[in-house]
Amino acid sequence: MKNFADRHDAGRRLAPLVGRFAGPDTVVLGLPRGGVVVAYEVARAIGAPLDVLVVRKLGAPFQPELGIGAVCEGGVRFVDERMCAALGITPDDVDAIAAREAAEIERRVRRYRRGRPLAPLGGRTIILVDDGVATGGTARAAIAALRSFRPRWIVFAVPVAAVQAAELLAEAADDLVAVAVPDDLFAIGAWYEDFSQIGDEEVAALLDRAAAGADAERPPTSR
Repeated sequence: MKNFADRHDAGRRLAPLVGRFAGPDTVVLGLPRGGVVVAYEVARAIGAPLDVLVVRKLGAPFQPELGIGAVCEGGVRFVDERMCAALGITPDDVDAIAAREAAEIERRVRRYRRGRPLAPLGGRTIILVDDGVATGGTARAAIAALRSFRPRWIVFAVPVAAVQAAELLAEAADDLVAVAVPDDLFAIGAWYEDFSQIGDEEVAALLDRAAAGADAERPPTSR
């Protein structure tokens, strides 16, 4: 099942599949943290600028690992209303969770971009990259947020995605590109030999390298 050595390998495998979208107005955005590593390789391969789009999952009050939606920088939210209703989660609960995550989004934006503004997105082709998708809630929030910038085209690109999530994201984005869409995803990490946690500093360092035009050099490892 392990198709990818690590996220850098996954990005190099993904890059040829998005090459047809490369152009002078193309920008690659990575979802933190692991998606930025994959996006780094994609951006380097197609010669496009790299940036990050900061999105946070909204976790259920009683089980934070259970995603009930997501919030993106700029304040755009995706909320699974049916799940909230089934679990008895009120709009006030969602507001409280979103407020906490908004503070974390602001912290990460400062940490990752180090004062640089978000790349201009209006009228451009955006390749939005993650390292894997199980449910798609976070990615759907990110795509909804990107729509507010009025891009010309949004491509969601990922090494591996669950079938149902891929179907939802293909509807949300203008194009979906995936290396693998297995019938049984099991777990994203199962598709990687090395799925080590990525730290904030590694994300910031990759963005620094890309901004400085140092992407011809060998990238740092994920370890």
